[in-house]
Amino acid sequence: MARQTTDLSINPSDETIRLGPLAVRFLVTGENSSGSIAAFELVVPAAQRLGAPAHSHDHYEETIYGIEGVLTWTVDGKQIDVGPGQALCIPRGAIHRFDNNGIQDVKALCVITPAAIGPQYFRESAEVINAAAGGPPDRAKMTEIMLRHGLTPAPPPPPRA
Repeated sequence: MARQTTDLSINPSDETIRLGPLAVRFLVTGENSSGSIAAFELVVPAAQRLGAPAHSHDHYEETIYGIEGVLTWTVDGKQIDVGPGQALCIPRGAIHRFDNNGIQDVKALCVITPAAIGPQYFRESAEVINAAAGGPPDRAKMTEIMLRHGLTPAPPPPPRA
């Protein structure tokens, strides 16, 4: 029996989620791909960094593809610049975060395989990050959200002397 394709559409989960100055726009979610893949566009303005703590995930890989600008990823302590046309696969269990150290806004495509997280994680994180009004988000609330969605926050960095 042939599979029905009448429910197919472009960007079926098209929604922009704002996490402070950052924006996430899902293009495909697990619901659209039988759980195999989630893909979202990430926009990071110049001189901005990830508001959530560095983290790892044990249940999926995250592949980043640069579209515009250069995003600096720190993966297990190593800094890696990802620019237009470049791709970085972050393996399961690797602690990572990102910063836009440049003067140009960044646009990147992020692909999660399998689709272990989706828009709900970013909606919940946005509430905490946006409530901080530009300050550091409530780490306990962020940790709870991250753990519930399968992300493991890294311990906070030691204070600088």
